[in-house]
Amino acid sequence: MYKYILGFFFLVLAVPASADNGLVKIKSANDVTTTADKLVKALKGKGMTVFDVIDHAKGAAGVGIDLPPTTLVIFGNPKVGTPLMKCSRTAAIDLPQKMLIWSDESGQTWLAYNDPVYMAKRHGVKGCDEAVKKVTGALGKFSGVATAK
Repeated sequence: MYKYILGFFFLVLAVPASADNGLVKIKSANDVTTTADKLVKALKGKGMTVFDVIDHAKGAAGVGIDLPPTTLVIFGNPKVGTPLMKCSRTAAIDLPQKMLIWSDESGQTWLAYNDPVYMAKRHGVKGCDEAVKKVTGALGKFSGVATAK
């Protein structure tokens, strides 16, 4: 019975993400800087390593190109990511995890990340349902904290 419930859970998560190339997109109630700051604080608070925060708009400005606020946060934890890599070594191309935060043309801030269920399918991950579920839950929690007012 558990397998059927888990399968249904992954199917429900995969359908909306598949419609957008495996990206989970969430509106943020904050600006890009605040969303990124809240995300980094939440990640560090849970013992995640934040490898880098890349300000793409700043980089673009450095070469004379105007880009609305666009920030990439790269993070991870070997306890979480390694099990996925053990199931499929090519999963390592999508790790560490990343969350992109940007402001669209109307000024709305968005946060997006790769759907772990989509990633698992992409890499043919088998026998790692618990690891995929754990990553899915963690990314959902982190994104929720970052995008809430």
